Amino acid sequence: MLTTEMMYQALVEKNVSYEGTFIAAVKTTGIFCRPTCTARKPKAENVEFFKTTKEAILHGYRPCKVCNPLEKMGETPHYISDILKEINADPSLKFKDWNLLQRGIEPSKIRRWFLKNHGITFHAYQRMFRINSAFKKIQNGESVTSAAFDAGYESLSGFNDSFKSIFGVSPVHSKSKQIINIVRLETPLGTMYACAVEEGICLLEFTDRKMLETEFKYLSKKLNAVIIQGANRHFDTLKAQLDEYFEGKRKHFTVPLFTPGTDFQQMVWQELRNIPFGATRSYKQQSIALDKPDAVRAVANANGMNKISILIPCHRVIGENGMLTGYGGGLWRKQWLLDHEKNNC
Repeated sequence: MLTTEMMYQALVEKNVSYEGTFIAAVKTTGIFCRPTCTARKPKAENVEFFKTTKEAILHGYRPCKVCNPLEKMGETPHYISDILKEINADPSLKFKDWNLLQRGIEPSKIRRWFLKNHGITFHAYQRMFRINSAFKKIQNGESVTSAAFDAGYESLSGFNDSFKSIFGVSPVHSKSKQIINIVRLETPLGTMYACAVEEGICLLEFTDRKMLETEFKYLSKKLNAVIIQGANRHFDTLKAQLDEYFEGKRKHFTVPLFTPGTDFQQMVWQELRNIPFGATRSYKQQSIALDKPDAVRAVANANGMNKISILIPCHRVIGENGMLTGYGGGLWRKQWLLDHEKNNC
C-alpha cells in the first residue's frame, strides 16, 4: 500500500510512474497538484494526499496552474491530432517548420511534445510513418516504385537507403519482415507502451517495467519484425476500452490479442482471462483450474512471461496466504488495480 512517506518522496522526485495514484494538496496555498508538478515543493507537514481530484476539490483545494491536474496527462492537443489525422490519410504529406508556422504552431512546441510523448522528433515521426506506409503497401503486393512515390519519396535510391537502415534488408527482400507498431498511452497508473501487429495487441506494459527491453527483443526475434512508431487499427479500440476500464465502466476486453508463446503459456494466459473481474486466485488455484495441481511453479513462471498487462489480468493472481506477490508493474499498481476492480464490481 502507498504510504504518506512514499507519496511525498514521489512528489519530491516528480516520479511519473505515480501519475494517477494520488493528488498532493498543499495546505499553505490551497492548491492541489499531480505527482509530477514542477512547482516548488512544500514541506512534508504542509501536504495532504487524496486519491482523486474530486476529493481534493471537496476539501476546498483548487487546481494548480502549473501542472493542470484536471487535464488528462499526455492527451494529444487538438492541433497535433488534426495534423496526425491528415498524415494518416495521406502519408506523403510533409509538414515542415514553415507549414507549422502558417498554422500558427510554434515548431519547437510540437518538437518538444513528440520528444516527450514518443521519444522522437516530429520530423522523425513523419519519416517513420512514411516508411511504415510504404512497407505495408509492398507487403500487400504493390511495387517498390509505386509504394515509394506514394509515400512521398522523391527518389528510389533515397527510399532504398532509408528502408534498409530501418529494416536491415532492401525493399525487394522485405516480404519476410513484419512491422510491430508501437504507441504510448497515458493511464491513471502512468505511461504504457502498446505494441500491435495485424492480428492484434501483442504487448501492453508500463514504460518503467525492468524487463521491457527484453520483451521488445523477444517479440522482434519471434516475429522477425521491426518495432517502429506508427498507426495500427487496434490502437483506437485499445485506448477506448482502457479508458472505459479505468472509469469503472468496462469489465471485459474485446480488443483482439496476439500472444506468441508455448502451448503451456497459451493455456496459462487463457486461464488468467477466465478469472472474473473483481476476483483473485492463488497460483495453486490457477494450477488446479488448469488440471495441473503440481505445476504451481511453472504456472507462476508463465504468468510472469505475460506481456499484456491488465487485458490478461495477471494482477488477479495472489499468494496462497492472500498476500500480494510479484508484479512487473510494481506491487503498488497491483494493489491499485485490485482495489479499483473491487470497488467497481
